[in-house]
Amino acid sequence: MRISKIWLVLSIFLIFNITSFSSCRFFGRKTLPRTNAKDVGMSKEHLDLIPKIIEEAIAHKNFPGAVILVARKGKVVLRETFGESQWIPRHQPMTASMIFDLASLTKPMATATSIMILAEQGRLSLWDKVKDYLPEFAPFINEKGEAGEDARLWHLLTHTSGLPSYIEATEVEKKYGSPCSIESLVYHIAQLKKLDLPGKTFNYSCLGFITLAYIVKKVSGQDIARFSEKYIFTPLKMNRTFYKPPKKFLSLCAPTQVTGGKPLTGVVHDPLARLQGGVSGNAGLFSTADDLAIFAQMLLNKGEHNGVRILSPLTVERMTSIYPRAQFAGRGLGWDLSSSYSSSGGDIFGTSSYGHTGYTGTSIWIDPETETFVIFLTNRVHPDDKNTFGTIRGRIANVVASSIIEK
Repeated sequence: MRISKIWLVLSIFLIFNITSFSSCRFFGRKTLPRTNAKDVGMSKEHLDLIPKIIEEAIAHKNFPGAVILVARKGKVVLRETFGESQWIPRHQPMTASMIFDLASLTKPMATATSIMILAEQGRLSLWDKVKDYLPEFAPFINEKGEAGEDARLWHLLTHTSGLPSYIEATEVEKKYGSPCSIESLVYHIAQLKKLDLPGKTFNYSCLGFITLAYIVKKVSGQDIARFSEKYIFTPLKMNRTFYKPPKKFLSLCAPTQVTGGKPLTGVVHDPLARLQGGVSGNAGLFSTADDLAIFAQMLLNKGEHNGVRILSPLTVERMTSIYPRAQFAGRGLGWDLSSSYSSSGGDIFGTSSYGHTGYTGTSIWIDPETETFVIFLTNRVHPDDKNTFGTIRGRIANVVASSIIEK
């Protein structure tokens, strides 16, 4: 009788601990559960075509390695690693927990989302003029010397403000020093000659999102790193998503370009973001495939994940639909749907799908119609920023989309 009681206690203990471990893994850390392809209406045989595509690209030295994560209906069906995380100074294997420099994924995830949170709070409007926050923001001047209409916040979000795409960091550094404050940088950006009237042409611009980050800081009193951490990443328990990775995570960061004899590891690749000390509205965010999956699922859930609401359903819909005042741009508010940059979404997902890419070789594509997303992370700029990427992201998206056999 005594032995039976002991076994009963041990059994309860084991069940409790197994449950606790599962809860920690899937709920405490807010990761998505795993399942097989068939359970969510996908063909495993078709998904099995993906490794060959990635392995061929690695063999051609398009990038050292990759992490891919595919999920549907709230469950991960594919999470694999390929190749190596670095070639210099030594070869290292790629791991699924690797932290990547997201580059321009920073734009929709941190900057645009922060702007929309402030809009939801009633602290700004997308119809506000940029010069309301930055009086030095010069308008477009035509050949007759006449000033055009003032750019508004939605112009910055849709890349239709008339701003140039980029400026050389060395040019800014000579004038303002290094590190350069965001205030000095946006003052410089504001006075640049505008290429066109706002709302007339699409010109993908990092400068517009640096300006938006400045506006976040001016309105909230917090820089984009602190604001996005407080209102987005901490509530979602995206514990490995941040600007300027802490020292304890540096060994998990996938190195990018070799600079000064060493690869940038946990240091942002983008020159203007690096000039600002690593915090910028156009680049600077680091994350993992698992954390990006949480963010993607939050969007598919119309702004909520595991009981935590980040955005309202209407805000998510507005951000991820082509903005009506700039339909020609093919952009939502921060997100890309059908611009000239949207090839990473492939040819098969529907017109409501959206995503974004990062210069370093990162991408995410989300399809609300089928409740599917594809996360593909590489560090293609390692070691010398000379690796070509081609259409691999779009080809992978096509395989994922065509593997869906049941809606």
